[in-house]
Amino acid sequence: MYTILLSIVIGLFVAMLFVNVYFRAKVLKVYGVLTRNKVEFGAAHIFNRQKLEEEILPRYPQFRNEIESFVRHMKYSIQMASVLIALITAFGAILMYFK
Repeated sequence: MYTILLSIVIGLFVAMLFVNVYFRAKVLKVYGVLTRNKVEFGAAHIFNRQKLEEEILPRYPQFRNEIESFVRHMKYSIQMASVLIALITAFGAILMYFK
């Protein structure tokens, strides 16, 4: 049982690293396009869709796809990392208490 749980924790850790690298590459690619063209917006715009649509998208209509892609990848990356961290913590706690 201990070996299975340890394997799951290691697998989840590797998955978290892979997800992090994968989405970091995607985010950096889009981020490069946005920074080269001096598109500026803050974290509040990433997490508040209404604010993004009212303030940023009208200012940069030619970069709408890149902005939406950046926001989508950032949100998904945060969600996946949160889930994987919660799973790793839960399985780590199980390993610690049932050793």
